[in-house]
Amino acid sequence: MAQIQARGLSFSYEENPDPVFENASFNIDTDWKLGLIGRNGKGKTTLLKLLMGKYEYRGSITSGTRFDYFPYPLTDTDAAKTGAELSELWKNHVQLWQVLIQLDQLKTDPECLYRPFFTLSFGEQTKVMLAVLFASENEFLLIDEPTNHLDESARNTVKEYLSAKKGFILVSHDRDLLDHVCDHMLVLNRETIEVQSGNFSSWQDNKEKQDTFHRSENEKHLKEMAKLKHAADKTGRWAKKSEGTKIGFDPAKDHDRSISARAYIGGKTKKLQARVKSYEARIMREMEEKEGLLKDIEKVTDLQLRPLSYHKEVLVDASDLSLKYPDAKKPLFENLRFQIKGGDRVCLAGENGCGKSSILKAILKQAAHPGTNPDEELLISGRLMAGSGVIISYVNQNAGDLSGSLKDFVRRGGYDESLFLAVLRQLDLTREQFSKRLEDYSEGQKKKVLIAASLITPAHLYIWDEPLNYIDVFSRMQLEKLILNYKPTLLFVEHDVRFREKIATEVVRIDGAAGRPRQADIW
Repeated sequence: MAQIQARGLSFSYEENPDPVFENASFNIDTDWKLGLIGRNGKGKTTLLKLLMGKYEYRGSITSGTRFDYFPYPLTDTDAAKTGAELSELWKNHVQLWQVLIQLDQLKTDPECLYRPFFTLSFGEQTKVMLAVLFASENEFLLIDEPTNHLDESARNTVKEYLSAKKGFILVSHDRDLLDHVCDHMLVLNRETIEVQSGNFSSWQDNKEKQDTFHRSENEKHLKEMAKLKHAADKTGRWAKKSEGTKIGFDPAKDHDRSISARAYIGGKTKKLQARVKSYEARIMREMEEKEGLLKDIEKVTDLQLRPLSYHKEVLVDASDLSLKYPDAKKPLFENLRFQIKGGDRVCLAGENGCGKSSILKAILKQAAHPGTNPDEELLISGRLMAGSGVIISYVNQNAGDLSGSLKDFVRRGGYDESLFLAVLRQLDLTREQFSKRLEDYSEGQKKKVLIAASLITPAHLYIWDEPLNYIDVFSRMQLEKLILNYKPTLLFVEHDVRFREKIATEVVRIDGAAGRPRQADIW
């Protein structure tokens, strides 16, 4: 067991003078299973890189341990190598048998180590990297979002694997994973960093109680300041009036007043002025205490949605549906049946590669949506009907190709710029981000751009393909509240179990092993 201590940690990027961290301090234990959460762009990955010594910073970080980082860097040349070759490249002090032990714990075929890395699925690539990461001892491991793009089965395997380990920081927005795995939370608040014992749910419960208390205290401070300002204003008027009577008087009108009264009036005025200064000092103290109360409260703004009503009950109807790509030997699945009616929120679930995204693309194609790739051939058998004139708002799984400025994005999409920027602000993008190029956005910020565009697009049907990849926990809860409030007709693919449980009115599960025909059933 060892301690990692940060004292007065300050860091900012050269291209952005605004500090990512400013005079931050915290202690963590190398035996902990530590969950790291914070808004997109708050510096979670940056903090891991600082621990790794990748950037120069002010302040100090002291530790008596080595660090290692997931995911490992992977070039195009590296991707052609086998997992065994990459294991030696990433961590040359471990033996292959140590990696094989970890793969067995991850319930993964060791054959994965002897295939070119690029031929492995997302889940297999993640498990090979994790096996290498945990193959040696006496290291504190920094794990950055290991479950993005993983299906439910792979997520569960990774979840069970990590819950049996210790000595790591886990960056994740998956609440189910954080609850199952972590025994401490490291939270990047709006202005401070806090460390708390427990998992995400216990932290959230404490956070809500703390925020409620601080809001209540803030109201009390506001009322007290209002009283003090009123008293100070009233006493100040008395002092001014008293001071005005100190010099000069009319003997006919003020026959009972002598010139010696001037000293008395001066003393009275001085007392009144001292009382005003006392009120002002108390107001300043109240303001200082009030400022500390609300600085870390998550101000989650309610989003708005503009769903359209469709003139028929059924928007999408699939019967005996089969999808196949021209170069594939077998269809992705067969005999799929489901309907999407107005107000339904249907989630497609199943292993990676089973055809979930292909179903979305097929519906977009049938509806002649502009998001369809005209060069992508998809053979459709059976019945797939998208209602005539149905308007679809689509969020693509991939946001990596976003480029240019926000103005360029708005112009290409024909969006209302002021409304679009307002929604981005509600999703916690700062105005400073608006002047940056999209290539410089974090993955979570890019995804928020796509979601904002979808939210301001009036539609009969919203189709979202893994909308929450890289999206922070707070924004996920914000989107849940939005959908439950407005009840749009929604077809989505999402591996976040908590999101699916709260949002979906129906789950269509597509089962079967990769490369074999799949039967589909409805929960």
